[in-house]
Amino acid sequence: MSDASPSLVRKYSGGAGAGPRSGPLILRPDVLIFLITLAALTIGATFLAEAGLISTAFVKTLGKTLCLCLAALAMDLVWGYTGILSLGHFAFFGIGGYAIGMWLMWDRTEGIVLDTLSRGPLPPTALEIEEQIGTQIFGVVGSSEVPWLWAFAGSLPIQLAFAVLVPGLIALIFGWLAFRSRVAGVYLSILTQAGTLALSLWLFQNDSGLRGNNGLSGLQNIPGLTDVPQSTLSLWFLWASAAALALAYLAAAWMVSGRFGSVLRGIRDDEARVRFLGYEVEHYKLAIFTVTAMACGIAGALYYPQAGIVNPAEIAPIASIYLAVWVAIGGRGRLYGAVIGAAVVSLASSWFTGGGAPDIELGFYTIQWTDWWLVLLGLSFVLVTLFAPKGLGGLVDLYTDRRAAKRNADLGPDAGALRKEEDA
Repeated sequence: MSDASPSLVRKYSGGAGAGPRSGPLILRPDVLIFLITLAALTIGATFLAEAGLISTAFVKTLGKTLCLCLAALAMDLVWGYTGILSLGHFAFFGIGGYAIGMWLMWDRTEGIVLDTLSRGPLPPTALEIEEQIGTQIFGVVGSSEVPWLWAFAGSLPIQLAFAVLVPGLIALIFGWLAFRSRVAGVYLSILTQAGTLALSLWLFQNDSGLRGNNGLSGLQNIPGLTDVPQSTLSLWFLWASAAALALAYLAAAWMVSGRFGSVLRGIRDDEARVRFLGYEVEHYKLAIFTVTAMACGIAGALYYPQAGIVNPAEIAPIASIYLAVWVAIGGRGRLYGAVIGAAVVSLASSWFTGGGAPDIELGFYTIQWTDWWLVLLGLSFVLVTLFAPKGLGGLVDLYTDRRAAKRNADLGPDAGALRKEEDA
């Protein structure tokens, strides 16, 4: 490794989202403020829900929003910090949802089938049970045969592992082929989008083994917890989503605050120079691409039991484009920016498309926000790109920079000088 390598670490040791390098990670101001805010919002929502002041549907919306924040955090690592504009990361999110959805459908259906067959004169055989389960799940696509994809659907630990490992394996293979060939820039973005489109088109087919366009439904009914009301389950998932986001934020802050994060930012800004300094650029790209894909799989596994359904439309390329828009609006290259962007856009989307925003009567035309929400989102993206490239996270930077300037304003002999007072 070249002797110039440490200069890269020094150059990128600061900056937005990097934070100080000394002291415990959890005590860093940005991390501590984020964790306190997340805990306060989660506890507050819990108390409001228990008091009946917010609905179960809204609690689920909050839980789903936290999962989307986790996906946006992963996208910020791969795009905002490394400069890889992946237009396929939401596919990993959907794969995680399909993995946990398979267990939810299988276990719930198995319970119903066993209850029905137990009323017969003879005990059912394993083959009869499997055929009945196949008919119940795949009858909607005209089949009763259980596909090979569902071989381990009855095992929760295996499906949970699949929710993390399958996205990671796909990202590892794809990234190894792409980065090894030094595909970068817009070509890599198109390649990720094409792969996502191919996956979604395959899932739309009835013979894919995942019920085609129907997707997997009824996921809000958790096997073994049928007696637990949805109001309680929604709170459990809210806390699980908050815990996953908190751990992911800590992990992300740890990655970007050290040498690894410095190299990622170096790759984003000048890949050729980082390569010249002796760093294996492809290894760093592959590592962050794979890790973020696994994070998206975890987010999807938590999201879809709250949504209740997952279908191929969730994996369509447009979903990954939305993910990039959230990060851009929040401010890429800032961990808190990605979270802010995803939260704001997700909650605004629920409000505008869920009937919360009143229609605007213009006399000659009525603006219905369910139809105009995407136009508003696109306009917001354009305005942020043109006039506020740092996104909403830039507002946090502006506030902290002003506080820092005010704190140091009287340290110099001249008004406003930002240097230590000189000796007489």
